[in-house]
Amino acid sequence: MVPAAPLEHAVRPREPRSPGSCAAVAWWIAIWLAFFAALPAARATELTALDVTRDEDGVYLSYAVDFELSRSVEDALTKSVPLFFVAEAQIYRERWYWRDRRVADAVRVWRIVYQPLTSSYRVTFGALTQSYATRAEVVAAISRAARWKIAEPGQIADGAHHYIEFGYRLDTSLLPRPMQIGVAGQADWQLGVTRTLRLN
Repeated sequence: MVPAAPLEHAVRPREPRSPGSCAAVAWWIAIWLAFFAALPAARATELTALDVTRDEDGVYLSYAVDFELSRSVEDALTKSVPLFFVAEAQIYRERWYWRDRRVADAVRVWRIVYQPLTSSYRVTFGALTQSYATRAEVVAAISRAARWKIAEPGQIADGAHHYIEFGYRLDTSLLPRPMQIGVAGQADWQLGVTRTLRLN
C-alpha cells in the first residue's frame, strides 16, 4: 500500500490571544459604548387623548399630545431657529372596489421662534401671534385642541364607512434649508405620533 501524501495546508491550532490584545479590544468596546450612551436619546411622543364627535354642523376632533423636546431641538430653538409643529387630520371613505377616497383634510401649523431680547417665545398660528414666557407654556399651547372642525356635514356620506387618520409632528421639512440637511435622519429630531380611528 502506498502511504498517503501529507497535506500541504495543514490546519494549525489558533495561537491563544495575548492578555494585552484582549485588554485592547475590551478598551475599544468600552469607548464605543460610552460614545453611544452620550448621544441624545429620542424623546417619546404620546397621544394621551383623541376623540371625535359628529353633529349636524360637521366633524370635530379633540386631542392631546405629550412630548418633550430633545437637547438638540432645544438648542436650535434657543438660537432663534424657527420650529414648525403640524397637526393633520384626514378623513377617508372606504370603497371595496377601489382605493379609499379622501373626503376631507384639515391642517394646523404652529411656528415658534425664541426672542432673545425679551426672553420670550413667539408662536404664530395662522394670522394670530402670541408670546409666552416659558417653553413649557408653548408646549402646552400647541399640543392640544378641543373641538377642532375637520369636516363639513356634506363631506360625510350617509350610510358609508369612514375613518380618520390623525398625525402630529415636528415638521423638519419647514426648517431652513441648511438645517434640513443637517438633521435628516437624526433620531432626536423625529418627534411625531399617528393614529387611525373610526368615524361612526
